[in-house]
Order: sequence, then structure tokens, then C-alpha cells
Amino acid sequence: MKNIKHLFIFTGTVLLALSNVSADMKTVPASELEPKSKHIRSSELITHILTSYHYKKTKLDDELSALIYKHYLKNLDQNKAYFLKNDIDEFDHYKYEIDDALIRSDLNPAFEIFKRYRKRVDERIRFALNMINTDFNFSIDETYRFDRRKDDWFVDKAELDKLWYKRVKNDVLNLKLTKKEPDEIKQTLISRYNRILNSTLQLNSNDVFQSFINAYTTAIEPHTAYFSPRTSENFDIRMRLSLEGIGAVLRGDNDYTEVVKIIKGGPADLSNELKADDRIVGVAQGEENKIIDVIGWRLDDVVDLIRGPKGSIIRLEVLPKDIGAEGTSKIVLMTRDKIKLEEQDASSSIIDVPGTNTRVGVINLPTFYIDFAAQAEGNSEYKSTSRDVRKLIKSMSQENISGLIIDLRSNGGGSLSEALELTGLFIDRGPIVQTKDASGRVDINYDPEPGIIYPGPLAVLVDRNSASASEIFAGAIQDYRRGIIVGEPTFGKGTVQNVVNLNNFIEDSDEDHGRLKTTIAQFFRVSGGSNQHKGVVPDIIFPTAEYSSDQGERAYENALPWDQVKPARYYPSNAPVEQFEIAKMLHEKRIKQNKLFQLLMDDLNVKRDASNKKEISLLESKRKKQREELLTAKKDIQNAMRVEKGLPPLDDIKEELKSSDEESEEDDSIDVLLNETAEILNDLISSPE
Repeated sequence: MKNIKHLFIFTGTVLLALSNVSADMKTVPASELEPKSKHIRSSELITHILTSYHYKKTKLDDELSALIYKHYLKNLDQNKAYFLKNDIDEFDHYKYEIDDALIRSDLNPAFEIFKRYRKRVDERIRFALNMINTDFNFSIDETYRFDRRKDDWFVDKAELDKLWYKRVKNDVLNLKLTKKEPDEIKQTLISRYNRILNSTLQLNSNDVFQSFINAYTTAIEPHTAYFSPRTSENFDIRMRLSLEGIGAVLRGDNDYTEVVKIIKGGPADLSNELKADDRIVGVAQGEENKIIDVIGWRLDDVVDLIRGPKGSIIRLEVLPKDIGAEGTSKIVLMTRDKIKLEEQDASSSIIDVPGTNTRVGVINLPTFYIDFAAQAEGNSEYKSTSRDVRKLIKSMSQENISGLIIDLRSNGGGSLSEALELTGLFIDRGPIVQTKDASGRVDINYDPEPGIIYPGPLAVLVDRNSASASEIFAGAIQDYRRGIIVGEPTFGKGTVQNVVNLNNFIEDSDEDHGRLKTTIAQFFRVSGGSNQHKGVVPDIIFPTAEYSSDQGERAYENALPWDQVKPARYYPSNAPVEQFEIAKMLHEKRIKQNKLFQLLMDDLNVKRDASNKKEISLLESKRKKQREELLTAKKDIQNAMRVEKGLPPLDDIKEELKSSDEESEEDDSIDVLLNETAEILNDLISSPE
């Protein structure tokens, strides 16, 4: 465990989202879909590692078998749009046999289920292609249920036909509402449906093995995963934090490619037009080439289209999350660039709190970074989070700041050693985090250097996407009562993963067996509790937190539960608890009178209502009305925000959606949550001790 502080720790979604597989465009005959000897050897080793060395002691038994079966079906047919109930009934005997099959290294059940899935996809897509020529009546008041994840499997083919009839009708209506001509609609959908079919028919035995093994790993806990040889390269890319593209982490979600996270400093971030939860529905190379419809594409193929050489132009057709399934797409143009560690450096700014003499310094920290290579080479100028923050604090101290905010919003983690170093800038000495390994042994990581760089008033701003190293830092600051934590409960990832190269354990083989990312330890705060599952709960919770209660680690049904160990010996400051309570009361009173804060909440309500929909109307007049109402609501809120910020309102919502970089920078000039954090810190500074 001594080397654990040199690990980089990230949220699982980020790592899994970068699986860029170069698709083999050749259709794979069904006869070739059989487990190979390398799959059998890999499964033997993976089963041994997971049952012997994983942090979560999990027995491969009937209970786990049922979970693997459930996850595998979900991997294949999440929306329950292909399999029929009789297929599931026929597979049901596998439910409690997969554990025995894995012990025997028998992978045939996985391949048999996949072959049936492949057959059903072929049937459904051929049905959809036949429906394209239908003369749909859009004056009938009916709905299409596009989200069936929590529904039951259809009992018969007629019910499935009805679902797919409505799916095609909805696809036609969507394109019709974008003013596409009938022939163009037909060609777009023919291409889309054929792509879904071809992507499925191109899946080979390696793909089947990876899907099944990941059903096994995620049945244990969500951050354990198998990387096939083709996906291992992307894991390396993520760990190097170097990628030529747009700087966005993506995932597949029910036929859509969804943006998980925007990487600070990348083209997507600088464009200010692509946001988390947006859905990419089309991709084009250059400014003139035709946009390729990517609905229904495999994530790996979409990522392959989006990646490209530095300096090249890409156009994305994007369906913003906040306008729902019936919304209007927009075109986002970007120039690809190299996303590097240096572009995620810490940065600073100063907020002058209105009506006071308080100057609050702000350090924005996108990630916990360190250049290990330069450090190992003995380069005295190597870059790291703690080194950069030291310089920023020194610079802002010369500006006579009264307090300091560390902004960790959307900081998904990074170097543990830097989390320790950064915490040490604000406490004199002592333990910072405890680590418990699979054997139950607890190690304590201490402040590496005595002394305090910044002793003044401190606030840490976090949100639902602050994870891992961010949670270690925020948790330690909270336990030491060194500063106030403000924002939303954090992601809740308190575990450590290690990547095992399976090739190191398989002799006499020239084949690549891939890698296994497995959970080996758990972090605990110095107070004894874990950040796992619960996350760091702020001292002052913003109302925006109600929109994140089902996100982060809490959203995983099999995430490791909250746990605790014996508290470490540490000495918190004697800061009066009453000060935080007074600051909380003043905050609650202030935001009720803060028009911008209330508008922010209104905007979140509109987004939540749009994203919670599971059905959509197929009545054209109703769809048009819903679309206009949604756009109007968005426009009214955005314009009200602009007026409050002293900016002129926009006449047309489309003007807002395609706003120039200059307008976007103006519109973002006021960060409501950051400014309120500065107000909270000012309350603490002004409060008598």
C-alpha cells in the first residue's frame, strides 16, 4: 500500500466512457461467434482475481449469478426493445447457472444469449426499414414511450411491432419538424437503421466476451471493469491526459451518444456550446461535408468519428439535454486540439463582495495533476497542483485578499499525492486520509510537509461531480474544521482501483488478453467515516442539490456502502460551530431575495421536467406546441438572467442557442453559485468570534 498515493483516481464513468474501438467493418458470421481459447484463459484468471483479491469479498454463487445475468441482459437490450418475454423465459435457466459456468470456464451461455439478441436486432431493423415507406398520420393523438428501461418485456411480437411502428413514426416526425424533405427523411432513416444492424453484425467474439465479463465485473461493484486489448489504448490515453479531439467524455445512452463531462481547457470547453448531458446526434468533418446521423451508433464508432488531428474542424449536431426529446437540435463547430495536462492548470480570480471591503480570492482547480515524469527526471520546475496553488496564493495575498475559495466543481480526481500536498497547505500537520486494503489493514497518509501556507478564512465549493481526490481534500478540510464546505453533496467515490495487465500472468501465449481494473482499497476520512456512497456533505447545501440526489455513486445499485474505521489521531481547530449556523441562516435569507439564484432554480426545474419524460406525443400539432412552449420558457428564463446581469435580452431563442463566443463570455460573467460562496465567506469573515 506504500505506493498507493501515486495512483491517479477518477470516477468510473470517465474511464469507461473512452472506449474507442476501431470497428471492423466486416460482418461476422454467426458461426464464428464462439468462445476462443484466449477468452477461456482470461476468464479463469479474471475469476481468480475477483474472488481472491477484490476489496469487496464476493463469492461466485447463485446470488451473484443472478446479478451477472441481469447486467448482461441490460448490456444487450437496456430499453427492452429487442428481446421478447419468451426469449427471457428460455434464458431463465441461466440465471443461477452462470456462476457454475464461470467456475468451469464455460462461456457458452453468454454466446448463446448474444446470438439470440443478434437475431432479434436483425428482425427489428428489417421491420423498421419496411415501415419507412408508411404514410404516417400525424393528426392522431397517441404517444411513443421511448424510455422502457423500467418496463417489462413484451409478451408477443405484435406488441413489439407496435412499439417499433411508433419509434419509426417518431423518427420521421422528428426529422419532419426540422424541415427535412420526405426523400431526405427516408434516406436518413435507412442509413440510421442499417447502421444499427451493421454495428451489431460486426460484433465479434472479443466483443461478446468483453460485454459478458463486464456484466460480471459490474455485478460486483461499478468501478471494476475489463478492458479488451482494443480498449486498453484508451485507458492509457485517459491516464496520460493527452488526446487530440474536442475534450469531452462520452457514453452511450439508449441510442444516443451523451456528453458526460467537458474537459477544462479543451475545444468543447472553450466553445461554451457543448454541455454535460447534451446528446450528439450527428457528426461532420470540416465546414462543408454532410452531417452523418449517428443515432443508434455504437459509442466506439461515434468516438472514432469525433477524434481527429489537431487543427481539423468538426461539426456536431447536438440535442441539448435541457430541451427534451422534442427539442430543436443545434450545430456546434469546433477546431480539434490536443488536450493536455497543462491546459487543466489551476487558475485564479478575485471577487469584490458588493457593499463590503471584502476581497475574496478564488482558485479554480479542474483536476489534481502532477508531472511524474519531470519529477522523476529531477526537474526542479515540474508542474503540480500544490506548486501552482502556492504561487497563486502568494500572488493573491499581494492583492490583499480577505479570504479564499477553492473551487472543486466538476473536479473528478487525480493524483492522491497532490490531494495530500494541497491539504497540507492549509493545515499545520497531521493525518489527511486513511486507506483500508482488501486484507483489512489500515494505513494513514499524513501531511507531507509541516506548516501552513494560507492561514486565512477558507471555503471549498463542491458539486455532484467533485470526486475522489476532491473528496479527500474537502473531507479533510471539513474534519479539521479548517474551512466551510459549500455546494452539493459530492460524487461519493471513496474507492481505489488498480489496473492489472492479464498478459503478465498468462505464459506461453502471443495473444493479448487485455487488462482488468479492479477495486483494491477504500479511503476513509480522519474522522473514521468514508466518502464512499454518501460523498462529502457540505456544511451549507445549495438548493441545486435536490437535482443531484440520484446521481453519482448513489445512482449505482451495487455501489459499495458507506463504512467507517477507527478515527485517526488529529486535532481540529477550535472554530466556533455557531459561526457556520449563522452563515447558513444568512445564506438562506439572502438567496430568497436573490433574483439570479431563483432564476437559476427555475432553469433547473425546466431541465428536470424535460429530462424526466419517458413518453412523447406523436400528434404533430401537440409536438409543435410543446416545442414552442419549451423554447419560450427557456428564452424567458435566459433573458431574465441576462437582464439581471445587465445584458440586453435576445429577441429569438435561436439567437441564444447559436450565440457568439463574445456573447457567451458575457453571459457567463456572473457565476451565481460562486458569488454566493463569496457572500458566505464574507459572513464568516464579518462574524464576531
